[in-house]
Amino acid sequence: MSEFNNVTVVKEANIYFNGAVTSRTVFFQDGSRKTLGIMMPGEYSFNTGSAEVMEILSGELTVLLPGSPDWATIRGGEAFEVPENASFELKVTAVTDYCCSYL
Repeated sequence: MSEFNNVTVVKEANIYFNGAVTSRTVFFQDGSRKTLGIMMPGEYSFNTGSAEVMEILSGELTVLLPGSPDWATIRGGEAFEVPENASFELKVTAVTDYCCSYL
């Protein structure tokens, strides 16, 4: 899906890591939410409150998921899931456009 219809967008940005990672929250009529964002190259550690699917729209990164001993390379057109109440590590190697869906 390349666009969302009938949504509410929060104007204020979510800004992390001194502006290297930003996103905007999108709410859907059914109460679900997603964030749309950009990550600049760098290394980041994130924590989740709820389970999520991170879809990489363009760019490239490696991710170390909870319980995994190995880093996985994720490129535009691919996605990965993170469980609730977990932390994961990212090494972003190119400017990365993403959509995060909260489950």
